[in-house]
Amino acid sequence: MAETVSYRPKAGEIPTQPGVYRFRDKNRRVLYVGKAKNLRSRLSNYFQPLRSLHERTRRMVTTAASVEWTVVASEYEALQLEYTWIKEFNPPFNVKFRDDKTYPYLAVTLGDRIPRVMITRNRNIKDARYFGPYTKVWAIRETVDLMLKAFPVRSCSDGVYRRAELTGRPCLLGDIGKCAAPCVGRISPGDHKALAIDFASFMAGNDSGYLRDLNEKMKQAASTMDYEAAARHRDAIQALEGALGKTAVVLPENVDADVFGIAHDELAAAVQQFIVRGGRIRGVRSWVVDKELDMELGELVETVVQNAYEGADAPPREILVPELPEDAAELEQWLTQRRREISDPSAPRGRLTGRVELKIAQRGDKAALAQTVAMNAKNALILYKTRRSSDFVARSKALNDIQDALGMDEAPLRMECFDVSHLSGTNIVASMVVFEDGLPRKDQYRRFSIPESTDDTESIYQVLSRRLAYLADDGATASADPGAAGDAVGGGDDPVIDVSAAAAEDSAERRRKKFSYPPNLLIVDGGQPQVAAAQRALEESGVQGIQLAGIAKRLEEIWLPDSDFPVILPRNSDALFLIQRLRDEAHRFAITYQRSRRKRDITTVLGEIPGLGPARVKELLKHFGSVAQLRKATPEQIAEVRGVGKTTAAAVYERLAGEGAQQAAADPADR
Repeated sequence: MAETVSYRPKAGEIPTQPGVYRFRDKNRRVLYVGKAKNLRSRLSNYFQPLRSLHERTRRMVTTAASVEWTVVASEYEALQLEYTWIKEFNPPFNVKFRDDKTYPYLAVTLGDRIPRVMITRNRNIKDARYFGPYTKVWAIRETVDLMLKAFPVRSCSDGVYRRAELTGRPCLLGDIGKCAAPCVGRISPGDHKALAIDFASFMAGNDSGYLRDLNEKMKQAASTMDYEAAARHRDAIQALEGALGKTAVVLPENVDADVFGIAHDELAAAVQQFIVRGGRIRGVRSWVVDKELDMELGELVETVVQNAYEGADAPPREILVPELPEDAAELEQWLTQRRREISDPSAPRGRLTGRVELKIAQRGDKAALAQTVAMNAKNALILYKTRRSSDFVARSKALNDIQDALGMDEAPLRMECFDVSHLSGTNIVASMVVFEDGLPRKDQYRRFSIPESTDDTESIYQVLSRRLAYLADDGATASADPGAAGDAVGGGDDPVIDVSAAAAEDSAERRRKKFSYPPNLLIVDGGQPQVAAAQRALEESGVQGIQLAGIAKRLEEIWLPDSDFPVILPRNSDALFLIQRLRDEAHRFAITYQRSRRKRDITTVLGEIPGLGPARVKELLKHFGSVAQLRKATPEQIAEVRGVGKTTAAAVYERLAGEGAQQAAADPADR
C-alpha cells in the first residue's frame, strides 16, 4: 500500500489560517466539506500513511482525486461557509439527514389584511407566525377549536371568506361565536388583526397575563351585574385553560428553550427536539441522521443544530444539548444571527434580538427534561432499526448486496454469527445467533460453555469446531434441505441448548438433527485473527460451501479469509446495517449467558463460606443489589446485613478478595 495519496499538497503550501476545505473526485464532484481553525494542521491528518487512517477516512481520501481550500478571516466565517457549501454540494461523505416527515404546524398569517389561523405543512407563507411542529394533526385541531372560543380569529379559507363578503352572510363559525366575522363587518380589520396578534402572543407563551386579565374582566362584569359579559369571559378562561392543559408544564413560565437529545451508534443517530415556550412543551420534532464518516458527539451536535435552524425556525435564547462542540462560541454567534434575521428582519446589522446560548443541563428540571429527551432519542433509534429490519424490500436488497460484496454464488438466506464473552479470562462462554431471510430465528440460537482457553481466537476455534462437527457428521453442505431448520426446539424469547464438551451420548443424535442445517454465511465478531481461527476450524471440519467473514466493531469493516484488506460497505447501506444487527444480537446473547453464569458462580462461592446458608446469601445479594457492590463492600458494611455477624462478614470479605481484585473491578461485558 502506498504511504499516502498522490495528490497530497506540500505542507508549506497549506496555510495555517482558518478556512474551509473540499475533497473532490476525478469528475470534480465534491465528496466532503470540512472546516478548520488551522487548515495545515487539519489537512495533515488526512495525509498520514494510509494504513494508519480510519478505514472510512481512508476510503474517502482514496476516492478523492484532489483537495482545495478557501481561507477566511475567522472561525465564524469558516462555520458559515462550510454550512453554505454543504447545502450547495450535498457531499456524500458528510452527514445525511433522513427527515422524511413533513410536520404539521399552526400558522397565523399576520402579513394578510385579514389574518387567518390555519393548520399547514407549508413553511414558506410570507410574514406568518408558526407554532409547532406537532406530531398529530388532530392535536392541533383540538387546540385551535378551544382557542377560537377565546380568540375568535378567522380560520376559513379565502374562497369561503370571499363568498361571505359577497352574500353578506357569515359562515357557521361566525354564527356560533368561533369567528369575529370580519367578512360582514362585525369587527374592523384593525381590531381583528389585534385579535390575531393576541392569539399568536398567547401561543408564543404569554399565557399567564391573558388569564389574569380575563379573570379581572370577569370579576368586574359580575360586580356590575353584566352577567352575559361575565359568562363570556368565564367561557374564554375555560377554553384557554383547556388549551393549556394539553401542553405539559416542565419549566418556569419565563423559560423559552429547545432541548436536543441524540442517540447514536456507528452508522446512524436519532435526534429528538423538544420545543419549550413559556415553560410548556409546544412541539416535538424527530429525525434520523446517517453517518458516513465516524463523528464524535460534539461534531454531531453542531451538524444537528445547524440543520434544525436552517429554515424559518428562529432559535430561542437557550438551547440545551448533550455535549458542546469545539467551536461552540462560533455556533452561538451563527445562531444569534439566525435569530436576528428571522425574528426581526428589519433590524439594523449588529442590533440583535437576544443572544443565543448553547448549554448542557447539569441539574434540576432542565436536566430532568434533557434526560427525558435523550430517552426518547434512544427509543427512536431502536424503532428506526426495528422498522428498517422489518422492511422486506430493504432486507432483500441487503442480502443481495452482501452476496455481491463477498463474492458469494447466492444470497445468504441463512446466516450464523458467533461471539465470545468472558470475565478477565474466566467464565468463558460463546453465543450463536441465526438470521434467516434477514430476520432472527431465536428458536435456533445456541450458547456454548468453554471450559478452558488461552485467548479469544482459541475460543472461536473451539466453538466453530464443535458447531461444524454437527455438519461434518451428517456430511452436510450449504445446499442442504432448508426444511431441516424446522427441527429446532421452539418456545420462549431466547430458547437455547447448552452445547458443552461433556454432552451426554444419548442426546447427541437428537441435537445433531436440530443443529445440522448449515448456514450460507458464517460470521465471527472480530478482525483478521478471529477470521483466521474460524478458517482453521472450517478447513479441519471438511465442510464445504460455507462463506466465512468477520466484522470488526471499531471500524465496521468486513474481513474475509486470506485477505490483506477488508471489504468496506457504505455506512448507510442496508447490507452493513443487517450485519451489524446480527453482530450486536450475538454480543447481547453472549453477555446475557455470561452474566447468568457469573451470578450462579457467586452464589456457589458464598454458599461455601461457613455460616452462610441460602437465606443469608439471598439477603446479602438483596442488600447490596449487585455482585459488584458486594465485592466493593468493607467488612463493616457487610456486617450491617441482617443475620451476618462480624466473623462471617470478615470471612465473606476475605473470600471475595481471594477471588481476585481484577474480577472485582471488571465489567461483565468486558468481552
